[in-house]
Amino acid sequence: MTSTVPASLTRSAAGSALQAVFLDMDGTLVDTEGFWWDAEVEVFADLGHVLHESWRDVVVGGPMTRSAGYLIEATGADITLAELTVLLNDRFEDRIGRGVPMMPGAAKLLAELAAHNVPTALVSASHRRIIDRVLASLGPQNFALSVAGDEVPRTKPHPDPYLLAADGLSADPARCAVIEDTATGVASAEAAGCRVVAVPSVAPIAPADGRVIVRSLEEVDLVFLRTLITTMN
Repeated sequence: MTSTVPASLTRSAAGSALQAVFLDMDGTLVDTEGFWWDAEVEVFADLGHVLHESWRDVVVGGPMTRSAGYLIEATGADITLAELTVLLNDRFEDRIGRGVPMMPGAAKLLAELAAHNVPTALVSASHRRIIDRVLASLGPQNFALSVAGDEVPRTKPHPDPYLLAADGLSADPARCAVIEDTATGVASAEAAGCRVVAVPSVAPIAPADGRVIVRSLEEVDLVFLRTLITTMN
């Protein structure tokens, strides 16, 4: 877990029961879920295997170990999990080096949260080396801290990443709003006890009690997020 702004900003959002906002990275803030799939397709092509499009929904939004492990088993590729992880991260890092497109509404939302000193964390299943590259585009000053998938014993869909983020900001998970784009991420945030806004990217997310689903981050602002927490009481 890496802190990127002064601890003075890690206080409760003034005038609201909302204490912090946590955001996923790939597919939520940056339009990179397709980059991961492209990287997987290219790496396995180099290994002599073709990935079926139907596998895309299985690996999207999950931790690297799960996605890579699934693809090794599905293809029978002669490569270890550790070796494949390095290849995928290298290929993905090469792609984001050419530019990281932000999702519609992402820049505006981050600017609003920063302007109101709302403690904000980036919580991703991607590894630290990838997060730090993307943070350079998102603006590290927009986040009080960031949590990477290789920094927790259990990453998404387990609650650990969001519990770690809440602890790092001295926030009650029940008073934290989470924005996620995959079922795996939503499961992680809900297991941590957070209020979740789902913005589906590659695969649909099923409705559920207490879960809010929107079409785009353009529908999300600070008033919207504060209302989520207020209405839970």
